[in-house]
Amino acid sequence: MARISFQGRVAIVTGAGGGLGRAHALDLAARGAKVVVNDLGGGIDGRGGGAAMADQVVKEITAAGGEAVASYDSVATPEGGKAIVQTALDAFGTVDVLINNAGNIRNAPFTDLTPEAIDVLLAVHVKGAFYVTQPAFAVMRDKGYGRIVFTSSAAGIFGNAEQANYAAAKGAVLGLANVVALEGAPHGVKVNTILPAADSRMAAAMNPETLAGIPTTPAHGEPEMITAMATYLAGEDNPHTHEAFSVARGRYARVFIGVTEGYHVAADAPVATADDIAAHVDTIRDQNGYHVPGSLVEEFALIP
Repeated sequence: MARISFQGRVAIVTGAGGGLGRAHALDLAARGAKVVVNDLGGGIDGRGGGAAMADQVVKEITAAGGEAVASYDSVATPEGGKAIVQTALDAFGTVDVLINNAGNIRNAPFTDLTPEAIDVLLAVHVKGAFYVTQPAFAVMRDKGYGRIVFTSSAAGIFGNAEQANYAAAKGAVLGLANVVALEGAPHGVKVNTILPAADSRMAAAMNPETLAGIPTTPAHGEPEMITAMATYLAGEDNPHTHEAFSVARGRYARVFIGVTEGYHVAADAPVATADDIAAHVDTIRDQNGYHVPGSLVEEFALIP
């Protein structure tokens, strides 16, 4: 099997100063990519900043014979997103790969969440994904090639106690990725999403009771396990787009949202009432037959 190569490619990895982002950046660089290592350098709660984290990863890459430059701009502003992409253009002339990895976390019971704890997560996870992806996507679209990997979470798809702000942000990221995938398809831009779980600064902020009893081994928590999927999806030979993948506890699996066959009211029948819903709720909920629509239009087309 041929080794996946990024020779001649330029990659941006946000939040690459540590954890998953660092692992992504190191692997891409080891495979030949020229890498923009973006990190604001703050704490996992989004406070603070500095150049040391991004600089250290750049040093690791260059010491190993790779090429990399640092970016300390925030993903959470339009100016920051443009500056991150401009760093790639100024240093390497283009952008081929974007891994949206930057994130922060502030866990609390739902009723204890402050407006700040909500806003700061939406700013980094959701607005950050918009603000970096828009200028990068424009470059990829215009040249007819690109690979974008978004980072969502099982918390955003399936839920997790005391993470309402994080889950809302990560759910939004998946919705954004789905649309970017549709718009990128005609231009050779493939877009996918990962839902990772690894031992990292963000995982350390989790309530220990949440993870109690979940079997794991040290290897299953390594960031490099997540990087394997991110690197594959970012590769030139990856044929898949508009998909999401769980990477957790040693398992790689596709995650999808489907719609059941359901209960259909004929066009010439009376408008359904709540009593009709009650009478047919088992059919509505029956998962034996389902579809995975590729878009809103495809879902509507399934209705007889």
